[in-house]
This record gives sequence, structure tokens and C-alpha cells, in this order.
Amino acid sequence: QVQLAESGGGLVQPGGSLRLSCESSSSISSLLSMNWYRQAPGAERVLVAAAARNGNTNYQDSVNGRFTISRDNAKNTVYLQMNSLKPEDTGVYSCNAIYMRSGVTLASWGQGTQVTVSS
Repeated sequence: QVQLAESGGGLVQPGGSLRLSCESSSSISSLLSMNWYRQAPGAERVLVAAAARNGNTNYQDSVNGRFTISRDNAKNTVYLQMNSLKPEDTGVYSCNAIYMRSGVTLASWGQGTQVTVSS
């Protein structure tokens, strides 16, 4: 199973920036996609950004133009650069990987990292 470990969360003022990292125990070049989700207090977990193996990326409308997802295959790490942060970006950010094993599609999750945007 693919193990994921996030880092980089913290407290930041509105308008500030953070970069989240998600390191994989397996080569990310073999993973179908790597994604970032956010769960705000009292809300469901939502997909924020996705990076497919073919290089395609997708973003939630509310973060488009402010967040950038990128993959570093050499480091087996995916990043989420978050700029112009807003209080509504607050939540637990979790890394997710989708991959195939023996013809079965599987998913792995990291433990999550807290991002708080507040003055």
C-alpha cells in the first residue's frame, strides 16, 4: 500500500502563502493521480486540486488562480502552493493517491495537515 505523509500546514494571515508537501512511499510516476482535499470544520471533505499522471491538473473553482499543484517525480512528492489565502481556505488538508494494483483501483490517504487562515 502507498503511504503518504503531509507537511507544511500552519497558521497564516489572510493574503499570505503556504506550501504543503505530500511525500509518497512509492514512486509517484506510477500513480494514476495525486490529489489534495480539504475538510473545513463541520463540512464534508472536498477536492481542492488534482494532478494526473499525464500532467493534467484540475482545481476547485474557489482556488483556481490562487493554488498550484505540482509533482516532483524525483522526490516522490506532490506540492500544493497556496497563495492569497482566505479565511475560507481554513481546514484540514489531506493528500490522496489513486493507483492500480493487480487490476484493482486503490486509494491511499495521508493523515492530514491543519491550515488556519486568520488575522
